[in-house]
This record gives sequence, C-alpha cells and structure tokens, in this order.
Amino acid sequence: MTLMTEKPPELAILDENRKQLGAFLRARRESLDPQRLGLPRSGRRRTPGLRREEVALLADVGVTWYTWLEQGRDVNPSANVLQAIANALQCSPTETRHLFLLAGLTPAEALNIPQCEGISEGTRRLLDSLVPHPASIQKSNFDIVAWNVAFERLMGVKFAEIPEEERNCIYLYLTHPQWRIRLGHDESVLYTFVAYFRAAMAEHRGDTKWEAKLARFCAASAEFETLWHKHYDVRGVENKVKFFTHPQIGELSLQQMYWFSAPRNGSRLVVYMPIDEQGEQALSWLAENA
Repeated sequence: MTLMTEKPPELAILDENRKQLGAFLRARRESLDPQRLGLPRSGRRRTPGLRREEVALLADVGVTWYTWLEQGRDVNPSANVLQAIANALQCSPTETRHLFLLAGLTPAEALNIPQCEGISEGTRRLLDSLVPHPASIQKSNFDIVAWNVAFERLMGVKFAEIPEEERNCIYLYLTHPQWRIRLGHDESVLYTFVAYFRAAMAEHRGDTKWEAKLARFCAASAEFETLWHKHYDVRGVENKVKFFTHPQIGELSLQQMYWFSAPRNGSRLVVYMPIDEQGEQALSWLAENA
C-alpha cells in the first residue's frame, strides 16, 4: 500500500503561487487586442486575446517553455525573462510587481515593509483635526485601525460597536448593509476590492493571518469567492473620485486621497475631500447635524 503524504507547507505555497501565476498570465493574455499591438491577422482565432506563441515571440522566449509557465509547471523564470513577459503583456507597474512576487522574485522597487505599529496619540489628534473631512488609518489588508467622527458619519457605522476583527473595508462591504448602501450601487466596487486584495496578498502568501482574512471574505460572500477564482486583475490603491449615498444628503462625490506612512510600513491615511461646493456643504452638514 502506498501512503499518501501531504506536501510541506512551503511546497504547497510554491505550487499555489505557480497556479496563480499561470492563471494571471492567461487572463492578461486573453485581455489583449492583437491588432492594437500591431500583430498581423493570421487565421481565425478560437479564443480572445493573444496566442501563446505570440506572447513567446514578443518576449523572445520559447513557446513550449511559456506554455509550461502558464500551466503552472516547475519552471523558474529569471527577472529579465519575467520582465520581458510583463512587457509583452503590457502589464502595469502593479501587475508587473504581482508577477514578480508570484514567481518568487524580488521587484526592483521592493521595499522592506515592517508590521504596522500601533496608532499614536499624535495620529489620533491628526485624524480629529481633519474633521469635517472623513479620514481613517488603514492597513494594507484594508483593516481600519483608526478613524475620525466624520468618517463614521459618512459610512453610517460606529466602529467602537463593531468587533475589531470586522473593522475591515472589504468585510464591511460584504456583510454590513449600511456600509454597502453608503457606497451606492456601483457594481465595480466589489470587483475593485478583489483586484486590490489580490495585489496586496501576493506579498503575504503563506501568512496565516492573510490566508484567514481571505477565507473570511470568501465565507461571507459567494460573489467575492467567485470573483477571486475567476478574475485575476490586480490593482494598486489609487486616488480617485468615489461616490456615496447618504439618507439625508443624497448622492455626493468625494476625492479619495491616500498618504502612506513614513517610513512606508503598509499603513496609509485615507482622507475624503470635497470636489465641489455640494461636497463642501455635505461635509459641513455631517459635522453639524449627524
């Protein structure tokens, strides 16, 4: 009788990273338009995007070798080769970094990111001083570790009444009806959260806390779990206009601004700024009446 033994944790993580790498490469390849890249028409395409041989040609690698890479086999690309593949696939800096991390390579711009430190009294005073502008301190996994009253009023929650393990932007969106309503009816919000978390998690494969966080999201939402296993986009957090729905104020648009701690340790200050007079009046109303 042959005894089945489980793989050591480090090998299981390596296998999962290879699988994730292959899935991301396929998704990225299939998203590209051959004509926009200047590739000639050559017969009928049975699947969308580029063919594997076209990626191999653009990256100057062997077709068989690239196929193995997409299949998650035990191949080990060098930094130069992986960069060439990223260029061939028109990857953004965030997507390129994601590829490197999944391949077990260190991106050139990688920073030494220590664990998030506790919130100081000075940081709390900073948050309070920003009122009426909603503001919070978040970890790279979207845990909310500090906030001001304006942020509570904007999102319609009392963080002190929520268990600490539930104070997470993604988890609240998945489980807290009030939080989800305040973010309006934009169907892209969840998709964006999945892309953000995938990019952030690439640096924490095998970290039990991050794996538990992912499992918690999937358990809370079948929709999240489906997106996680079917879509392989990655995105870095970015400053952008966000839309909110408030029961008294109605619809409002605010500019989301990120500031990272120095030294950058994964924590970030997130502030919402008005972009017009309506936004200014809305935030003033929240400060005075909510």
